[in-house]
Amino acid sequence: MKKLLSLLMASILLIVAGCSSNEGAGTEAASKSETNKTVVTFWHSMSGVNQGVLDSIVEEYNSSQDKVQVNAEFQGTYEESLPKFHSVGGTKDAPTIIQVQEIGTMSMINSGNIEPIQKFIDAENYDMSGLEENITNYYKVDGKFYSMPFNSSTPVMYYNKDAFKKAGLDPEKAPETFEEVEAASKKIVESNKQMKGFALQAYGWLFEELLANQGGILMNNDNGRSDTPTEVAFDNEKGKSIFEWAKRMVDNGTFANYGINEDNMVAGFLAGDVAMFLQSSASSRDVIDNAPFEVGVAFLPHPEKEERQGVAIGGASLWMSSGKDEAEQNAAWEFMKYLQTPDVQAKWHVGTGYFAINPAAYDEQVVKDSYEKMPQLQVAVNQLQATKPSYATQGALMDMIPESRKIIETALETVYNGGDVEKTFEDAVKQVNAAIEQSNKSRGK
Repeated sequence: MKKLLSLLMASILLIVAGCSSNEGAGTEAASKSETNKTVVTFWHSMSGVNQGVLDSIVEEYNSSQDKVQVNAEFQGTYEESLPKFHSVGGTKDAPTIIQVQEIGTMSMINSGNIEPIQKFIDAENYDMSGLEENITNYYKVDGKFYSMPFNSSTPVMYYNKDAFKKAGLDPEKAPETFEEVEAASKKIVESNKQMKGFALQAYGWLFEELLANQGGILMNNDNGRSDTPTEVAFDNEKGKSIFEWAKRMVDNGTFANYGINEDNMVAGFLAGDVAMFLQSSASSRDVIDNAPFEVGVAFLPHPEKEERQGVAIGGASLWMSSGKDEAEQNAAWEFMKYLQTPDVQAKWHVGTGYFAINPAAYDEQVVKDSYEKMPQLQVAVNQLQATKPSYATQGALMDMIPESRKIIETALETVYNGGDVEKTFEDAVKQVNAAIEQSNKSRGK
């Protein structure tokens, strides 16, 4: 009996050992298979719904081939991720790809830690002309592409169609000018004492867009396109008109002051506290899906004495780190090209509200179906494609623009809280000029 038990135990041990051996071999094989893939680390700043869409696109890419593994890693907001990159740029800890806000363009170029994608474009004579011209116009610097456009947006005006009906306004005809926004705001407040007419977030980007829509430029030297800026170019009636517009609505009680807080402004709109506001087209899906009323989307307004010029591109592009081995950079380049294909851009557009950087995406059936259900998504596209190319709508280039935006935001908040337009505007101009001068000095210019 003991001998039989011994034999049984020996058999069990052999079976277990065999299983363990097979499992180990399987794990080792899987590990080896993974190491055969070139790993691309992708730092991004997408959160919420947009992160979900991005993660699914990355997952689909990883599943579509067996040579590259893209690891998408959230690094906080644009303002948080850019300093992180600068702290590790040029080292082994730098990501292969980083998503950087458009105003970080000169900061990235000046860092010396990026590999311009023009290198890869030239190597295979890759054609970038199929991408949306009003988007590539921003990212082409001195005839050269340093980064790949990816998530692009412009501001639009969101409005509450139900509130318009109640105020006796045509819900299918949004205000087109500053003056029409003011008039509509008065009617809305008259019809509903609990609702304000209009909100303008104290956001430097929105100031720049409202300026560009008038054909105004932010900085001299053609918005930094012909040479490094030496002073502001918005110290005129076009720049001041934006402050005066807000002040008139503050004074007549139709303005909703949310300061710099975008989340509170959107929440206020969804709660029926304000009828109109300006914000990125990338907010479209979130706003439309969550509003308990019908949402209208319209072009950015402009002063009635100025002709609409259009919008400058916002959003971000994808940058490649220098110092990575050739295989890793080539893998990153393949992923960048994948992201701009029509079907991927179609999914990105309808899932987020960002533009398709490849206009061929608009012919995809998923986009056509989406426009049938949610025609508001097409408004931003129409606005972008109606934009007149110029230095104003091409957007400004300067490494201190993030600082400039903070100065403008503080100035707008001051006016929202009762400050004098003339003095506040004059102070803002002086402060931005000082920031430009300091930035140039720091680079020996």
